Parts: sequence; structure tokens; C-alpha cells
Amino acid sequence: MTNASVREFKMPDVGEGLTEAEILKWYVQPGDTVTDGQVVCEVETAKAAVELPIPYDGVVRALHFPEGTTVDVGTSIIAVEVAGGAAPAQEEAPAAAVPAAEPEKPAEQPAARQPVLVGYGVATSSTRRRPRKQAQDPVARQAASAVQAELNGHGAAPAAPAAPVAPAAPAAPAQRPLAKPPVRKLAKDLGVDLATVTPSGPDGVITREDVHAAVAAAQAPQQTAPAAQSAVPAASAPDRPAAPASYDTARETRIPVKGVRKATAAAMVGSAFTAPHVTEFVTVDVTRTMKLVEELKQDKEFAGLRVNPLLLIAKALLVAIRRNPDINASWDEAAQEIVVKHYVNLGIAAATPRGLIVPNIKDAHAKTLPELAASLGELVSTAREGRTSPSAMQGGTVTITNVGVFGVDTGTPILNPGESAILAVGAIKPQPWVHKGKVKPRQVTTLALSFDHRLVDGELGSKVLADVAAVLEQPKRLITWA
Repeated sequence: MTNASVREFKMPDVGEGLTEAEILKWYVQPGDTVTDGQVVCEVETAKAAVELPIPYDGVVRALHFPEGTTVDVGTSIIAVEVAGGAAPAQEEAPAAAVPAAEPEKPAEQPAARQPVLVGYGVATSSTRRRPRKQAQDPVARQAASAVQAELNGHGAAPAAPAAPVAPAAPAAPAQRPLAKPPVRKLAKDLGVDLATVTPSGPDGVITREDVHAAVAAAQAPQQTAPAAQSAVPAASAPDRPAAPASYDTARETRIPVKGVRKATAAAMVGSAFTAPHVTEFVTVDVTRTMKLVEELKQDKEFAGLRVNPLLLIAKALLVAIRRNPDINASWDEAAQEIVVKHYVNLGIAAATPRGLIVPNIKDAHAKTLPELAASLGELVSTAREGRTSPSAMQGGTVTITNVGVFGVDTGTPILNPGESAILAVGAIKPQPWVHKGKVKPRQVTTLALSFDHRLVDGELGSKVLADVAAVLEQPKRLITWA
């Protein structure tokens, strides 16, 4: 390549303010040709899994970190040799462009500009960033990266660092297996190399069934030939992490705390010890609500939509907020102000393989019941497939967590950071209940509302919870209180 230069692609802030991301999967290897917009890797932040496109054409010269490594935002992760002269100031890393055989001076990263949210250019930054480490030859760099991965909880046995030495002279680039992001995530979680999976989908696309079939096919040999099993991770080290995300000792299983779980843990600790929580409970007869759910399922306005009790519970909470707007607020510690929101971004807590996430429905207060049903259905399906975007988890104002799906009667939920209230919904089940002067079996549930006592007093919290219960007991109030 004549008149070529090496450009360093740095880890962008893919979550609007996040400081680090874990490299889940490399889709290219040194020697591969890449084009502008081509996805080169998948990373996981504290909020979502995101595929990163490269912003220029060229040839991959180095991958600076192996899969499974957590990298700070602004740190170079891949070097690409491009034609056409010197790289722009914000992309060029002069030290990295020096051949590996020559000593490299530790270069201080420019503080003027750095990559930010993918697709949104660059922005000024005053964040202090760590200086780049001195350059190493390819063999030493691969070995050091593997050792670091092991220290981070992603490596294999002590002998594993020797495995990456083999690809010092990479073979011809293989074609990337075709699979949708959720399928790639499933394969990653199960430790399956997609390159070894036989596709059954149209145009050679790998499906979930193909991944599960590959796992089933691999289990029998693993049971009869454990020695061969132990050799697999080392042989495939260049293609996937040398060890699974969790690993077993004799009597314990250790799971590295990172990504969504790490962020959730920090947020919950911060919330529990920052906002003084108060939780109130009410048990309510929701028999009429359950009958309405069945009627709505037959309504043509809801054709193709998923109608369930959560839909009417969400609508009941929105009605209660409209009647008691001060509950929809946040506490501004710096300004010492209570910020009342005139919109409701309704969060729905969702348990996913990546951990608990709370995406929210923007402007839920302005949606009709069919529109709310459509938004809930899309939110749930997107979360289950692991496609929830970082923006979908930002800006929430109040949250619902449905512990009833696990058969739990109720709980004391912790506030989502930045919000003033969270409603927990317990299991709906038949119970003896006094109805019209007689004890009858009725559909009953228990609601729990936790709120921030700095800005929500007992009266306000009680009114909101009572309104939600009243709507669920007599759903006609959805009309009379509108």
C-alpha cells in the first residue's frame, strides 16, 4: 500500500457517558481488509451490547485487546492501515504507526477531541485518560493480552497465553458467519464458535436451533473424551475468549461482575444509600380487571397486540400519576431542587440473560391503550432478544416491576436511580374475599409502592397507591377519571 498511514480506532462512548466497554467478539483479524461502515467487533457496556463499525477503508494491522477484555472509552482497540496520507489529528496515534520493531515513545493522548456515541462524530473532552503503553512486537503483545484477559477473569489456564502466538502469521481471512445479533449473543453465552456451526436458515443464516444443535452435538464427545475437550479452548483462542464468563473451582462458581450486572449493582447501592426509601402495600380485588383483559383480547382494536394484566396496571399507574403529578419527579442534589416532570417515561423492569435492565416507554402518558399495548410488546420482545438500545434505558421517570410472574406475592423494590417511585406487582391468584357481603373466591393481588421520602411524603405516596388499586378494582375508572 503506497502512501499509507495507520489509523487507530478508539473505543467510543456507546452509551452517552459510559466509561468502559467489554469486547465480546472480534469479527476481523490482522490482515483482513475492511471497508467504511463494516462492523469489526461487538462490545458490551453497562447498558447494552453494541456492534461497532469502522469509519474508513484499509487493512487491519493489529487488534490491541483480546475478546473478554474491558477497555476504557478513548483507548485504541484496533489499528488499520489506510491509503491516502496522514490521518486526521483526532484519529491519528503517531506512536502506534511506528513499526513494531522500533521503540515507541509513550504518547500522551490529545485532550481536544475524542470519539463519542457511534455515528455522532467527536466531541470535546476534558477526561483524563491513561497514557498508552509502550509498543510490543506482535508475539509479545498477544501474550500480554492473553495474560491480562486471565487476570480479568476471562482467560483460561496459565498455559493459555501461549495459544495466541500461533496466529502471528494470519491465514487468509475467513468469511464471517451469517447470524442475527441475538443468535451471536446466544452462541457467545454458550461458548459456541459460529464458524463451526452448520446453518439451516435462508441464505446460509445461522439460527438459534443451529446453535443449540451444535451444543448438543458437542456434549457427547465431551463426556467420553475429556482430554479432547480441554484442548478445544486453546485451539480456538483467536476466535473466542479462552474461557467462559464464569468458571468453576472444586466447590464454587465465580462469575466476574461486569457489564449490566456491575452497573445494576452500583446503581442499586447508590440508590439504597442516597434516597430514603419508604414502601407501602395494598391488597386489591382485581377480578373485574381480569375480566376486562379477556374482553380486550377479543376487541379488534387490539388485534395482533398482546393484552395482559400488566397493560391495565400500567394504565392505572398513569391515571394515578395524572391525578397526583408531584409523584413524577426527581431530586436535584446539586441545585437543591425538586424537578417535577410533565411527561411520563414509564420504565418496565426486565430480567434478561445479561441481567436486569429497565427500558422505558417514552411519553407513555400520551398513548392510547392500544398504543401502550404495542409499546409494551415491543419493549419486552426487544429486551428478550438483547437488542435494547442505551437510549431506551435513559430518562425514565417511574418504574413498574412485575414480581408476580415468578409467583411472588410482593416485595420492597429499590428505586431506579433518578426516579421517585417504583411499583411492584405481585402474583394474581384466587383468594377468599368478602364481596357483596359474602365470602367468595376472587382474583386478588398485592401492590407495593416504594418512593423517595425526600420529595414524596406519606400522604402523596398513599394517594398514588390507593388510586392504582381503585382503578384495578373498578377499571371503569379508566374512563370516569380520564
